[in-house]
Amino acid sequence: LKQEIYYGIVYYSYEELKSEIERFIKYYNEKRIKEKLGWRSPVQYRLHLLTA
Repeated sequence: LKQEIYYGIVYYSYEELKSEIERFIKYYNEKRIKEKLGWRSPVQYRLHLLTA
């Protein structure tokens, strides 16, 4: 998280930083695919396990 969201960026308010962190967490869990998870996002992988 630190390298991907904080590096080289200045946030001028707590609210700005908080919304960017929330946006990144949503991306990380719902959009980002991983080879290790069968080219699924973490959410897709968990749903796949529940329906299997």
